[in-house]
Parts: sequence; structure tokens; C-alpha cells
Amino acid sequence: MNGRSPAQVYAFVVGGTLVIAGIIGFFYSAAFDSPGKVHDVFGVLSVNGWHNVVHIVTGALGLLSLGYAASRAYALGLGVVYIAIAVWGFIIGNHESILGFIPVNTEDNVLHAIIGVTGLAAYAVTPAGPEPATAPPAPAGS
Repeated sequence: MNGRSPAQVYAFVVGGTLVIAGIIGFFYSAAFDSPGKVHDVFGVLSVNGWHNVVHIVTGALGLLSLGYAASRAYALGLGVVYIAIAVWGFIIGNHESILGFIPVNTEDNVLHAIIGVTGLAAYAVTPAGPEPATAPPAPAGS
């Protein structure tokens, strides 16, 4: 992704990964009960239908936010939201559910924290405006 800002790379990589993770999650649990049938993706991350939808929606937002300013806003927004979700998950404990219907476990909370921190980092290292394009040097003797 040559010439892309850190926020653009973040939006593409994290957005795409979340969409794929949400789709894979439906092969493990598509239940929309509260919290319904909860299964662990790859034996690690607790999911149900709601959790999968959240991943698909937040991932799709990233894939729709690949422009310079939009990706920076996505990195900040997702960073703040996912850190808040991680903290909430750590507070309520392992194998509980956020809002009574989105299951989380310690591994989910760690992953949410990593996604959040990297989002804030991508936002922080991406300048507010894109680097101005520089004109190529004029040929010698002009």
C-alpha cells in the first residue's frame, strides 16, 4: 500500500479482517438470542450472531473509509470505541456479555484493546492533512 497513510492502511487491514472474522464467526454461531448459543471461533474468541454483525459492520465502515480524512476519522473512532469495549469487557469479566447479548471473554477483550490502541496510534501518526504533492524538479537548462 505504497503512498498510503497509516490510517488508510489501518482502515483497509482492520476493516477487511473484521469483515472476514464476522463471516467466519457465522460458521460457528448464528444465534441471535441473548446471548444465545455462544461458540468459540478457533476455540478462542466467543461469538454469536450479534457479535458477528458488529464485526462485519465495523469492518465494512473501515472499507468504506479508505480516503485520507475518512480513514483517519475511522482509526480514531474505532480506536476509542474498541478500547471502551475492551475496558467494559475486562470489568464485567470472562464469559459474560456486553449489553446482555454480545458475548466476550478475556481473549476478545485483549483483541479489542489491540485493535483500539493500534487505531489510536494510526490516527496519531497520520498528519491532519495529506502531504502536499511536490512538483518534479525542472529539467536543467530550462
